[in-house]
Amino acid sequence: MKTLKDVISLKFKTSESEGVIFHGEGQQGDYITLELKKAKLVLNLNLGSNQLGSIYGHTSVMTGSLLDDHHWHSILIERHGRNINLTLDRHMQHFRTNGEFDYLDLDYEITFGGMPFSGKPSSNSRKNFKGCMESINYNGNNITDLAKRKKLEPSNVGNLSFSCVEPHTVPVFFNATSYLEVPGRPSQDLFSVSFLFRTWNPNGLLVFSNFADDLGNVEIDINEGKVSVHINVTQVKKNRIDISS
Repeated sequence: MKTLKDVISLKFKTSESEGVIFHGEGQQGDYITLELKKAKLVLNLNLGSNQLGSIYGHTSVMTGSLLDDHHWHSILIERHGRNINLTLDRHMQHFRTNGEFDYLDLDYEITFGGMPFSGKPSSNSRKNFKGCMESINYNGNNITDLAKRKKLEPSNVGNLSFSCVEPHTVPVFFNATSYLEVPGRPSQDLFSVSFLFRTWNPNGLLVFSNFADDLGNVEIDINEGKVSVHINVTQVKKNRIDISS
């Protein structure tokens, strides 16, 4: 396909911070890749570069944040030549691509949910998308419906299910005064705790526990946006360990 205009729209939700949403490339060096990186949306686009290096077409735009919250997010990409409107959840960003070319020349297939391994360094470092998509529309084609009715030829659908599985995790919301207290495990040599958290506050106590027999305590907190671990041991000379990240 060699297109002057493109309209691509879809909705997604995921709890993963990395993953290729869709990808297409051509023999002339053109490509378009939409992916999640560090829970932000990144659009990479190249309408063509020349071999002399005087025309450099690679363009990269980043938008959004915290998109791995397992809520539905909508994407709309509208391209007319080098003019692009990228809309994420009704927030539109306008930009122009680098280079001098107006057409997107894609010789190979377009893939949604990942990219085929091409042997290029860029392909093996990227993760496939893990999550749910719906209402995928590419230049007037309802990709979701065509895939479900097996009308995409040739296509490699792979291990798809046409339903959205909800994660089994149960989130807990804490306000400034609430806390969750759980029973300890006496006579255990190992203290182990793991959790995921998200907050806008730069300071706060995450975990606190006293050791049995007045041996000390462990405290995990956020201090000015950094996570710190403090371990106090009462019966040794170096009685305090502080780790910050």
